[in-house]
Amino acid sequence: MTRIYEELFIVKPDASDEEVDAFVETLRTQLTAAGATVDKIDKWGKRRLAYRVDKYREGTYVLFQFTSEPTGVKELERRLRVSDIVLKFLTVRIDETLKRLDKRKKDRDKRAAKRAANAPASPAPAQPSLAQQMTEAPAAVPGGPMPGLPKEG
Repeated sequence: MTRIYEELFIVKPDASDEEVDAFVETLRTQLTAAGATVDKIDKWGKRRLAYRVDKYREGTYVLFQFTSEPTGVKELERRLRVSDIVLKFLTVRIDETLKRLDKRKKDRDKRAAKRAANAPASPAPAQPSLAQQMTEAPAAVPGGPMPGLPKEG
């Protein structure tokens, strides 16, 4: 069963761009040889790490998004683990998250369509503003009863 994964890995900052490109290309060929399809490769560049990893404070971030069998992911993780150039990596299965987001979007669209169908065709009658209400209300007589209050009997 094929699933959609994201693989984020951090490469040592002292590795040249050519080394990083060559490493990314070998990973891509390894994935395609295992029957996976690489959907997206995104190089984020050098960024500061949240904490020190192997005496490094920076790293080059690379994000893969691919569709593969679980065995292809195991092989990719094994290669990342034994590689000297990689500081850290993280694999996340995102197919269920994408399904959940699609379902929420469909529900949201359905509710919006229902609201649009139930909305009144003509605008609601305009209510007089507070200033108009104040000018229309009878003025209070000093020492007299307040307008709008019941009369005492």
